[in-house]
Amino acid sequence: MSSVRVSLRSARLARVGMDDDAADPELGAQPVKRPPLGQGFKTPLSHRIAEKLIALMALSAVAAVALIFIFVAKEALPLAWEQLDGMRLLDLFLPRTWTGYHEAVYIWQPVGTPEKFNVVPLFLGSLKVTLLAMIFSVPLGVGCAIYLALYAPRRMREIVKPVIELLAAVPSVVLGFFALMVLATWLQDAFGWHFRLNAAVAAVGLSLTIVPVIFTISEDALAAVPHSLSVAAMALGARKYQVALRIIVPTAAPGIAAGVILGFGRAIGETMIVLMASGNAAIMKPFDFTTSVRTVTASIAAELGEVAQGDPHWRVLFLLGAMLFAITFALNFVGSVAIRRLEKRLTAT
Repeated sequence: MSSVRVSLRSARLARVGMDDDAADPELGAQPVKRPPLGQGFKTPLSHRIAEKLIALMALSAVAAVALIFIFVAKEALPLAWEQLDGMRLLDLFLPRTWTGYHEAVYIWQPVGTPEKFNVVPLFLGSLKVTLLAMIFSVPLGVGCAIYLALYAPRRMREIVKPVIELLAAVPSVVLGFFALMVLATWLQDAFGWHFRLNAAVAAVGLSLTIVPVIFTISEDALAAVPHSLSVAAMALGARKYQVALRIIVPTAAPGIAAGVILGFGRAIGETMIVLMASGNAAIMKPFDFTTSVRTVTASIAAELGEVAQGDPHWRVLFLLGAMLFAITFALNFVGSVAIRRLEKRLTAT
């Protein structure tokens, strides 16, 4: 009987995978706890160091963005209690009757006595150029992506796609010089505009930098749509344009929306093209795109190097930078939320 008991106990212990002495209830020992799968060995020191370095680099990128915003906000914060030659903080955003003017106006004229700071003409100029550039670039970029991904022969795709993507590598100062010397003359001769450098010229030059961004992301999103969806739709009798417009494009809509948002962020933060091709005159005509404009980024780039540190003009320029930073962050946040909701609706999750 004792030999039978020993064999039964050995079989039971072998089945649960525990040591004889550690799991025998007659000896009063507790079962041995095995470590979770994948944690039963010691990670090499080199791997642990590499993991810490990767985490440090990721945190340093986030910290750099946070420190930049803190620095910009710190320089602009004294405007909350400092006086700008009798101006209030609200005067930066509201019309005011200046000396020599018969009515309240929006005006940006930092050189003169008194200095006239009103940021509305600058943001209006940025909005005009950006919206007009998006009107040019979104149909062109998305349409080109649809054609190359769905209709173009393979040989044409291999040639056209790298050429468009190489356009993103052209320095913005070169595109600005092209808009200043070539596009401005062509458009003025074609339409007879009174201002040679205006919002439309800057928008056309700016669209040359946005189209590659929108095209690349949209084309990748369209190419990532499973081929089985289009094959199944065509097997049910759908034509190719129906497959493209009703199956592939809606499925790739989150990626296309991401490309449009990134292009908008690139447009509103561009400096050299609008500095060279917009005319740099803060004219308050919201619906006239043939007049010269002055953007926020161009004002910061042109004026920051010429003002004294701590001067009211210095503070206002940093306020413009902080506002531009906040607007860009808000646009990216709203865009990411919209893309997530679109993905949920398209994937029915």
